[in-house]
Amino acid sequence: MTSLLQRLPPYLYALLLQLAAFVSAAATVNLIGLSPAPFAFALFCGTLAAAFSHLAGLARWWLFIQLAFAPALVMVLALEIPPGFFLAAFFVMLVVYWSTFRTQVPLYLSSRKVWQALATRLPAEQAFSLVDLGSGIGGVLAHLARTRPQGRYHGVESAPLPFLWSWLRIRSGGYRNCTVHWGSLWDSDLSQYDVVFAYLSPVPMDALWRKARQEMRPGSLFISNTFAVPDHPPQETVSIDDLHHSTLYLWHM
Repeated sequence: MTSLLQRLPPYLYALLLQLAAFVSAAATVNLIGLSPAPFAFALFCGTLAAAFSHLAGLARWWLFIQLAFAPALVMVLALEIPPGFFLAAFFVMLVVYWSTFRTQVPLYLSSRKVWQALATRLPAEQAFSLVDLGSGIGGVLAHLARTRPQGRYHGVESAPLPFLWSWLRIRSGGYRNCTVHWGSLWDSDLSQYDVVFAYLSPVPMDALWRKARQEMRPGSLFISNTFAVPDHPPQETVSIDDLHHSTLYLWHM
């Protein structure tokens, strides 16, 4: 049963744990004979949901969501906020994060120091091509197109608003050696590129590594920002002194 539940998408698994926490909290309160205030009961539910999620092995960032969900719901209901506000917030979240609930790849923005370190690992003189998988708002692409003009740069982004932002950024900057595509990184043919760069999350790294091994040409370079590939040590690491203490992991294919 446990293995079957763990095969569910994480958002469904988290929802089931949230429901289990509510049922457990209600049963406990009823057994003891207490009548807690709504917020206190919601906090109890959130604590149980976070504990269940930890025991179930969900990623750490889910624990905060599970803890805060019920208390936040009670607070919002108490404020009597107009429903239109939530509809607008939903659409904003949708166009920014799009399929994050399914892919577990949130919008991460790499630092300027990461851009600079990445530029030093690219071919020094000859022409090359690079793809940024999950290119966000286009910071990496614009920086490299400006500082390493001998390269050809391509970005892939699935979230509508970051894609539109990066597209406008590239067009307004006049970067003729740079393009961005709205779509899934899993549909990208990595054999076209000399360098593949990704800043995703721990979840897809194993699958991405398999895709890279199957498609990337011998002699090409795979670079991941912050997230390593399980059980496949990189040939090189670059520590970066930025706010997040980022690390570039490099594999020569």
